[in-house]
Amino acid sequence: MLKRIAVTQVRLGMYIQELGGSWIDHPFWRKSFKLEDPAMLKSLQTSPVKDLVIDVSKGLDVLSEGGDAAEGREDSSKPAATNTASPPANEPAPQKPVIKRISAEQERAQAKKLLKASKQAITSMFNEVRMGQAVNAADAMPLVEEITASVSRNEGALISLVRLKHKDDYTYMHSVAVCALMVALSRQLGLDDKQTKQAGLAGLLHDIGKSAIPLEILNKPGKLTDEEFDIVRGHPKAGHEILLASMGVDEVALDVCLHHHEKMDGTGYPDKLPSQDISVFAKMGAVCDVYDAVTSNRPYKEGWEPGVSLQRMAQWSKTHFDDTVFKAFVKSVGIYPIGSMVMLQSGRLGVVVDQNPVSLLKPLVKVFFSTKSRTRIPVEILDLSKPSVQDKIMGHEDPVLWGIEDIHELWSQ
Repeated sequence: MLKRIAVTQVRLGMYIQELGGSWIDHPFWRKSFKLEDPAMLKSLQTSPVKDLVIDVSKGLDVLSEGGDAAEGREDSSKPAATNTASPPANEPAPQKPVIKRISAEQERAQAKKLLKASKQAITSMFNEVRMGQAVNAADAMPLVEEITASVSRNEGALISLVRLKHKDDYTYMHSVAVCALMVALSRQLGLDDKQTKQAGLAGLLHDIGKSAIPLEILNKPGKLTDEEFDIVRGHPKAGHEILLASMGVDEVALDVCLHHHEKMDGTGYPDKLPSQDISVFAKMGAVCDVYDAVTSNRPYKEGWEPGVSLQRMAQWSKTHFDDTVFKAFVKSVGIYPIGSMVMLQSGRLGVVVDQNPVSLLKPLVKVFFSTKSRTRIPVEILDLSKPSVQDKIMGHEDPVLWGIEDIHELWSQ
């Protein structure tokens, strides 16, 4: 029997079926679990969560006034505890809320909060897998749904922020980044809601096999030996085996986990599949995985500027990526992704701070540098889509070549 109770009534031995409120405010990544750790109890009691649902058939019930379990009785002294029943069969399904697009600046605060919660969730997931626990897809879906909602509000805010991950967090936050990129790409390809969530979950779980790689290899700052590289290349199969033993993981996630390193020319791994044998979802995973990898700071290399990364990926597209999927990916992140430094026709440098959903060539740009005087100039925001703005982008520029060291701060704060 399910029962909704106040968080003040929670005690060790209860089975938590569902936590109330937003997933971002939850102190745990799992959706359902038995509360047996005093530290977890304290964390729950000090969290923003106000109420939750317990399953008294799997764990302890609330205490009555005398200190005994309620044994199925309602505790009149604690009105917050109520039975939860299934809605009538003829009750119409709730209307899906319409998510309106907002600016990247508006979405950025929520995205930062989501990334903080995501890091805790994915770190916990990887650690649990290392200890032999199975993944439950249902536990991961709230995170996928939060990421999907963020991408729906603004396609670039979360994706651009997660690119700034610290190199020590790469393994965990890479999963979040690929999830977000898969969602954005799914929307660009016109996939339905179910397929988009499947793609997002696949992105979140695609590198779960890296939990089987020793940390000293995974985080090695120098070049890997041939033996170490072979171990790393084994992560798709290791991840596939982990997901096969998990709960609720569908065929899309299994496929993307196993085949996101396959290439169009048949030279990928682990199965060297020809392009016609690689699914659309695996082709999507390949593009999203590489983009986040090359734009992120990693233990052994610094990330590339996002616009430059797209240019280089375009050079590999015939051998590495499906052409249709890659072109849709470019549209999903923007020809000039948020965080890209660009040269304007006026000779000024700017950084892209938001996309224009109508024209990929006319994003919102924060201008800050004159190449003619080689000096900083007062910051100005230009909406290149407005008829009154005569300037236009001439191409990508590398911040390093101009000695610009604060490019990330210019657009992310």
